[in-house]
Amino acid sequence: MRTGSGLTQADVLRLLEEPSAETRAATAEKVGAYFASGAPSEAERALAEDIFRAMVRDAELRVRKALADTLKDSPDLPHDVAVSLVNDVDEVALPVIESAVVLSDEDLLEIVEAQGRERQIAVARRKTLSAEVADRLVDRGDEDVVATLVSNEGADLREAALERVIDRFPNSDSVKSPLVHRRKLPLKVAERLVSMVTESLREHLVTHHELSPAVAADLLLESRERATVSLLTPGNQAPDVIALVEQLHRNGRLTPTLIVRALCMGDLTFFEAALAKRAGIPVANAYQLVHDRGELGLERLFEKAGMPASLLRIARIGASIAREMSVTGGDDRELFRKVMIERVLTQLDEDIDGENVDYLIAKLGQKAA
Repeated sequence: MRTGSGLTQADVLRLLEEPSAETRAATAEKVGAYFASGAPSEAERALAEDIFRAMVRDAELRVRKALADTLKDSPDLPHDVAVSLVNDVDEVALPVIESAVVLSDEDLLEIVEAQGRERQIAVARRKTLSAEVADRLVDRGDEDVVATLVSNEGADLREAALERVIDRFPNSDSVKSPLVHRRKLPLKVAERLVSMVTESLREHLVTHHELSPAVAADLLLESRERATVSLLTPGNQAPDVIALVEQLHRNGRLTPTLIVRALCMGDLTFFEAALAKRAGIPVANAYQLVHDRGELGLERLFEKAGMPASLLRIARIGASIAREMSVTGGDDRELFRKVMIERVLTQLDEDIDGENVDYLIAKLGQKAA
């Protein structure tokens, strides 16, 4: 056996003969640290693994805890030792559940199914988590477990799982807040979160200010529409936009002012898909009507879609400018929107600045109402 920092037969004798739990714990730390360093020879590794198997049966908690703390990050931790530690008390098990890379998805699924809340949270904190394990946590975990899961950027959360998170915890700020702050969300999930956040805004306005529910509802609609339009970015593919249109329509939120607001921000694809949905015609047909060089195409589409006539002029101007800028506008999305709004307002001859284009659209919508 090696001397110095390596494992020696004396370590084994110390482990077997030392009556002091404190000394055995120190030995566990020494052996575990040397094993985790990757330095042991093949013979030393076999000796260390035998020591670990003896230690997981040690009656003293501090010994088993020292072993778990030292070995939790080791990629060479024997699987059977890891499982023994996982089935110990929480103080021993939780660090291993959270960190041990030798635990398989099958191991983790068993923990989620058969063991308690604290252990589910430890699974949810793991550096990486497969979609299968994440799905099971979404279905089995309580609010704290799921809040931990959605806070973990290393968790592979599929769109269907995110939808179920929202379905299970629609009123939980501790779940919605980290969900909103995930680096990337599917468009439909983001849109659902927008509507939930604005529901809380309506409640705050009604309870903290002297506003009637009707006024609060108007503010809710405008803030919801602005937030929804902000989701429409160049990275969204047409099928994503069509899915968003479907969801908005199904929930009664595909309003005329939302559609025109999106157009004035340069989102021509959303404008076409939204009018098609409201008119009950294929998107390809709506595209032809929107891009008709005459005056009648868009007008007839507006009528069939139930769009107010007061919004037709701004829509016609917006569609014309959006077509032109789709060729000349470049890739800077913020600059594109700024120029788009400025040109729309210039052609409308409205004495209003670009920051308040929402007010103009809302005013036109109120005229129609």
